[in-house]
Formats: sequence, structure tokens, C-alpha cells
Amino acid sequence: MTEESKYKLNLPETKFPMRGDLAKREPAWLKAWQDKKLYQRIREARKDAQKFILHDGPPYANGDIHIGHAVNKILKDVIVKSKTMSGFDAPYVPGWDCHGLPIELVVEKNHGKDIAPAKFRELCREYAAEQVERQKKDFIRLGVQGDWDNPYLTMDFKTEADIMRALGDIYKNGYLYQGSKPVHWCVDCGSALAEAEVEYEDVNSPAIDVGFKVVEKHLLKELFALNDSEYKTSVDSKNVFAVIWTTTPWTLPANQAVSVHAELQYGLYATDIGTFVLAVDLARTADSGDDLQALELPSLLKKYGANHCSLIGVVKGEVLRGMMLQHPFDNRQVPIICGDHVTTDAGTGLVHTAAAHGNDDWLVMRANFPNEKPRVLMGGDGKFFNSELVEFEAIRGLTRQEANKVILAKMQESGALLASARLNHSFPHCWRHKTPLMQLATHQWFIGMNETDAQGVSLREHANKAVDNTEFFPSWGRARLEAMIKNRPDWCVSRQRNWGVPMPLFVHKETGEPHPQTTALLEQAALLVEKTGVEAWFSLDGAAFLAQHAPDNAEQYKKVTDTLDVWFDSGSTHAAVLKRRPELSFPADLYLEGSDQHRGWFQSSLLTGCAIDGRAPYKALLTHGFVVDGAGHKMSKSKGNVVAPQKVMDTYGADILRLWTASTDYSGELTISDEILKRVAESYRRIRNTLRFLLANLADFDASKDLLPVNEWLEIDRYALYLTNKLQAEILADYDRYEFHLAVQKFVSFCSEDLGGFYLDILKDRLYTAGETSHARRAAQSALHHITHTMMRLMAPILSFTADEVWQTLGLDADKTVFEELWYSLPDHGLSEADIRAWEDIRNIRALVNKAIEEQRSAGLIGSSLQSEIDIYTQSDSYESLRRLGDDLRFVLIASRATVHEEAGSGVRIMVTPSSHVKCDRCWHYRADVGADAEHAHICGRCVSNLFGKGEERSHA
Repeated sequence: MTEESKYKLNLPETKFPMRGDLAKREPAWLKAWQDKKLYQRIREARKDAQKFILHDGPPYANGDIHIGHAVNKILKDVIVKSKTMSGFDAPYVPGWDCHGLPIELVVEKNHGKDIAPAKFRELCREYAAEQVERQKKDFIRLGVQGDWDNPYLTMDFKTEADIMRALGDIYKNGYLYQGSKPVHWCVDCGSALAEAEVEYEDVNSPAIDVGFKVVEKHLLKELFALNDSEYKTSVDSKNVFAVIWTTTPWTLPANQAVSVHAELQYGLYATDIGTFVLAVDLARTADSGDDLQALELPSLLKKYGANHCSLIGVVKGEVLRGMMLQHPFDNRQVPIICGDHVTTDAGTGLVHTAAAHGNDDWLVMRANFPNEKPRVLMGGDGKFFNSELVEFEAIRGLTRQEANKVILAKMQESGALLASARLNHSFPHCWRHKTPLMQLATHQWFIGMNETDAQGVSLREHANKAVDNTEFFPSWGRARLEAMIKNRPDWCVSRQRNWGVPMPLFVHKETGEPHPQTTALLEQAALLVEKTGVEAWFSLDGAAFLAQHAPDNAEQYKKVTDTLDVWFDSGSTHAAVLKRRPELSFPADLYLEGSDQHRGWFQSSLLTGCAIDGRAPYKALLTHGFVVDGAGHKMSKSKGNVVAPQKVMDTYGADILRLWTASTDYSGELTISDEILKRVAESYRRIRNTLRFLLANLADFDASKDLLPVNEWLEIDRYALYLTNKLQAEILADYDRYEFHLAVQKFVSFCSEDLGGFYLDILKDRLYTAGETSHARRAAQSALHHITHTMMRLMAPILSFTADEVWQTLGLDADKTVFEELWYSLPDHGLSEADIRAWEDIRNIRALVNKAIEEQRSAGLIGSSLQSEIDIYTQSDSYESLRRLGDDLRFVLIASRATVHEEAGSGVRIMVTPSSHVKCDRCWHYRADVGADAEHAHICGRCVSNLFGKGEERSHA
């Protein structure tokens, strides 16, 4: 026997490599999961358990996934896995949004526009299917567990039919109506847009003040209580203008009224250039208060060219109601009306009102003149069309920008243009084409926010109550959604597209009223679509269909050709998916998407849920921020700062991307860069090294026969069990609150501080030098066994690949995986609160000792800490904590001798001296008994006992 083998240490061994090499090894683990049918195994393991449903917000089936997609799917996977390991049956059914304009644009680009509609839809369906498969591959590569073989697609025939049925339910409940009112219209799309498809960018527009001449000036004498002199000099002999301000001159041909606020005060200002009606508040100052005589010359009048003015009368807006004004360039008159939307924040306090080009305008015109239709002069192509309503011939066929110039010139010539400037301001743009939108009244179908159901409850009331009943993560999401519901207009759900779910309605050819048997007809249409998809409706012979199912007066009705807004498609998946798939349930426990979805999927789902069921389709909403680069800039291909998830996975592995996602506070922006990923990889390395140490020291441990009960452990082992129990409780609470970054912080800290910096550092001596099968070593391994099983499970939702690697290394059931397990059930540590406080005290003093040793090492007085001998002088409480360890104190401090002395006072005094003894060749402690046994001249008495005797006795460490 060689000297080396004779005195061998219990050195750790493991197949768990130091380098994870995740990018290369993860695909093999993925294949193994697929071969095992892991998702189905998990479902079987949780059969009959309480359900937790996270409903997937469908990404759009167009283009490769980006880093935002990866964040979204990883967060969902962390939640689903953590809920599964908490004992819930948490199925995850991924979905895709497959209809709509972006897909049409790609197909047009690839195949041209001159394609028969049926063929075009076929190409759209093929393209969407290709994109789904492409994105699915990357989502699976992220380690996301789900029913990837059976996802939901909004273009599935059954789903398309059920989306149509959802529309039918909303119609039955009284919330669907048709009408001509303003919607966001994109000329490039040739279609109305949903609120969620609108972005806001700055534009530079003409900002003009326009005078509408008062037609019946004699009325002003009585309305403003003018005397004869005031009337004669300031009104009768001058032009009197009611002045509006606008940034869209092109909408003036559609003007139908001028709005004032009934409760605001309006002044009649006589100037040297004319007399003007303006809101008094425009001239009010802090000094003038309510003293009308102290009001200054409004700056507007200075801008118009007036050198002096006098305020000759003031009335409330209500008094001006009905006064007729001459249009600034058309040969017609328009009235003054009252509306609550009028403010003095900008402009003149009088608002140009064109019901065809603004929701507020449409509402105030409907309130004042219910039967008057909007003046629609602009076509969907963005040009003034040839209509008898276009009185100003020069604008026919012009675009908005072209018409602006002609209209400004005309008003300059007539004197109606009082002021003109340029203004930078925020303006709605198309999310796809990045071009300015217009508000345009077109004949569309709407879900009415203020329409009421059979019980007289409006959709807005249902929605407000639903928001109140929803839990928000983070909490600020509530205020955001509340504000959007409070102010949002009716939802335009119809589109003039080719590729989408049809609105399966029949309307009267003359009145436009829906067929009296709409509900029954819609169901018959849905049955057809269920069999062959939306083409069943598009190719449907409407007359023959009606003749078969509703023959009475069938010739008086026609088929609607509009499709549904794609936000209706995804927003109604609670009805088409949650309620239809047997493994799911309604309502969902959680919806999780990016912060932009308060105006997108969160809102469309809320509104369809309330319109169908009178409640939200979810119990809680979780919102995550957008991903930005290291400098906080938005990802952009043109900037070259895009971080592709595919590249991260190919470089670092999916687990690093998952760890970055989980360790970042998603409630704000998520910052990513190469430098940040390197830091995350370093955190992963610390975790992996800890796991490797645990696994290596369990290589010869068989829990079935070697596991010791806790009451037979050393006290430090039980303290480590206490720390593990505490870690698990805190991390599970973080999982429940969806605060994953806190869970990661605690986990990494546990690895580096509680284990690496304390317990495992101390434990090495016992693991390596105690008898291989000794009680002391088996106690340590028993603690490591419990710690490893706990950590493996806690990390599984986040570091899924690595957790499965730990499972395999432990030699656990090869047919199973950690994802089928519950959280680990830890035994009771058995320590009293006093014991725990004592160990906390020991850790604090140990930190001071380490600092003192490092100072001696830096001074060159000692080499390793084992060369030192420690004397600690402290007061009674700390003295008792240390004294009770006896000779085990040296193992805790990793010194060759440690002695504690009681000393009065409040501090701790530490003396570090180099040992005068010889170093043991085996355990490296400097001990007086090295060589005391002549047969073993180079090792200490403890090592002799551990190797050849009954072994050392330890009680604490």
C-alpha cells in the first residue's frame, strides 16, 4: 500500500461537469423530454388536482421570435412549473394569432395583389402555418413546457367558428350595433384600426385660428346686454367672429357646428380689427381673478393684429347655443352647440366640430342633432371624393396635405384666417406603416361601451366592476387599465380585410338592420365554418343560404362582407379556447403579457368577457416591461442593438437566458447586453459550482441505507437545514407573488454565502477527513442530501435544464423528471430559537475572524488560515455562543486552534498568531500530536483515529 492510498482523503467525485456547456447539451435534454412525453406525464401526475390556468396571449404568426417573445414565454413557463410543483394541475396551451393585415401584406409582397380572394386566403393560411412552426421551434428550445402538439390557432376551423359564436353572444346581449362614426383609419391599410394598433409620434402641423362670422349680429345686443352705442360701434358696423383653432384645416369642409362649453364664460371683445367671441379664461390672470374689468388684452387678439380691445360683454356658453355662423369658405351656415369636451387648455374655447373626423365631435353632434349624419367628404384612399357635399370645388381629388394648402389660401383671401403657425404635437400613426392616421366616419360595426344589456347595465359599468375585481401584478396596472376603460370610445370591430374571421351577419338591403333571425343564422354559418374554415362563409351563396334557413323575405337581405378586428379574435379566445378545451377552465387564473397589452389583449379580452359573461375572463393580470439595450435604448435593427434570443441560446444556452429573465425585475424595463449576460453567466457558474460540490460529496451516499435522522446530526448540520428551510419558504412566497428576481437573489446568495461562504467551507474538513462511513460524515451527507433535493426543485422552474441534469446525476428514476415532483418536504431541524441566535452570533464573529486572518496573511505572517491559532475575547452572550462549541470551534473558524475568553465590555477582540506546531500531511491542521504515533509519523492523532481507530467525536461542527 502506498503512502498516498494509506492516508487517502474522501475526495469528491461526480459526473456533473464544472462547465455546463449548455448550448451544446440542452438539445439532447429537450429530445429526452419529448421522447418521454414529459408534458403528458406532468398532466397525468397532476390529474384531479386543483387547476391553475394561465391562458396564453397569442403572439402573431409572423416573423422569428424576438427577445420580448422569449421573456414572455419564459415568465409563463416559470409560473406554470412553479404552480405545478406546488401541486396544481397547470396545463399550458400555447396559442397563435393567425389572421389580419400583416400576414396579408407579406403574401401580397411574395405573390402579388392580383390573386383571387379564395386563393389569397389559402396562401395566408399556409404562410401563417409556416410561421407557427418556425416560432414553435424556438419556444420549445427555450425549455418551455406546453402542449406544443396541440396548440390553439385562431385559424383552426373550430376556433374560427367559436369566435363567430362569441360575436353572436355579444349581439344577443345587446352590445353590437352598426353605424357611421369616426374610427382610426389608415389609408395605407385601407381599413379601420383598433386602439391597440395605434402608435403616437410627433408631427408638424399647421395650427390656425379661423373666424366664423356671426350671421344674425342683432341677436348679440340682447344676448350680451349691449347699449345702443356699444352695439352700433362694436357690432353693427364691424365683422363679428366666433373663433376656432385647429391643426387639421382639411377637416373644415366637414364642419357641422362650433362647440362651446355651457358653463364657461365667453366674452365679446371689440377691437380695432373686428369683434371677437372668445373664452374669457384666455385673458384671466392671477391678479385679475374674477374682476372682468381687470382682464388683460388676450394674447390671441394681439396675434390677430389687434392693438387695443375692450370687453363689452360676458355670457355663459349656454346663452350662445343655437346662434348661427357663416362657414369660412362654404356657402352654408352652422350652429353653435354645447359640449362638455370643450376646454381652455389650448385654442380659443370654441371648438370646430366635424362629426366625420372625431369621436368627441361625433358624440356632441349626436347629442344635439340625433338625426343628422356626419359630412363624409373624404374617401378611404385619403382623397376628397366627388360628392355633392363638397362645395369648395378646388379640393376635389386632393389629399389631406394638398387640401390644407388650398384651404389656407382660400381663407387668407377671404379674411377668415386670423392666424397661422406650425406646431409640433403628438399624433396617431399606424403601427404597421408608421404613417399618420385620420379619424374618418365610415360605416362599421361597433361594440358599444355605453350600450346596455337586458338588466340595463352598460358594458362600461361591467368593465369597471371587472377591473375592480382583478388582481394586478404589479399593482400599477390597475390604474392604467381603469383609465383606458373610463375614456375609451366604442370598439370598432369590423374590418375591410380579406384574411380574417367573417362577421356572419345578414342585413336589410335598405335599412341596414340585422336579420330578425340573426342568432339562428349565425349558428348555421358557424357550423359550416367549423367544417371547412372561413372560406365556407366567403364562398357562401347568401341568397341560397337564406332561402334554406330563413325563406321569409329572404330577397330583402344581403350578406355582410366585413371581417372581425384581429383583436376580437385573440380577445375572444376565452370563449373559443378556455371554455372549449376540456383540460382548461374559465375564468383563467392569470393572463400575462407586456405592458402594451393594457390597450391590447388585456382590454379586448376584458371587453369581450364582460359583453358575453358580465365579467373579466381572468382573475389576475401580470404585466412585464419591454426589453432595452444596456444604455436603455429600445431594440432596433437600424441601431444594430438587437439581442436575438436564438444567438443567446447558441452562445450561452437557454438556461442563461432563463436566469437573466427571472433575475430581472420585469415590472420595469428589462435591460440586456453582452456585459449583462456575462454577469448572469457568472452567477450561473457560482450556482453550478455549488451544485457540483453537493453532488460530488453525495457520490458514495445511498439515502436508502445511509440517511441519518436529524436528531443524530451535528448541530451545524441542523443549522444548515434551518437555513434551507428558510430559503424554501421565502422562495416559494416569491414564486406565489411572481417576484422571481427576489427568488433568484436569495438562491444565489444562499449558494455563495450560506453554503459556499459558511457551511460547505466548514464542512470540507469533516467530509474529506472523517471516516468514509463514519457517523460524522454520514450526518454531513444526510444534510447535503436534503439541501440538494430542495435546491434542485427550487431551481427547476427557472434553471430547468440544469435541474434535470441534477436529477440525472443523483441517479433518480430515469423515467421521471424533477418537473413531476412537488416541492421538497424537509424534516424539522429541531433547533430552538436560542440555538439559531447562537449560530447567527457565531457567523458574525467568524466574519471578524476571517478579516483578522486575512490581515495576517497580507502581512506575510501566516499562509493558510489553518496555520493560525485564534484567541477571541468577548462579552458573556457571544462567549456562551462560542464556548459551547468546545474544540469544534476551530473547525468553524478553519483554524488549528481556537480559544474563546470571556472579557467584560461591548466589543470583540481577536488575536491571530501563527501556529508553532507541525502541519498534518493529511488534514493540513497544525497540531502538537503530529507524529505522536510512531507508525504514522506525518499525520495527526485525529487522522490516525479517523483512519485506523474508532474515529473522532464531534457534536457541533
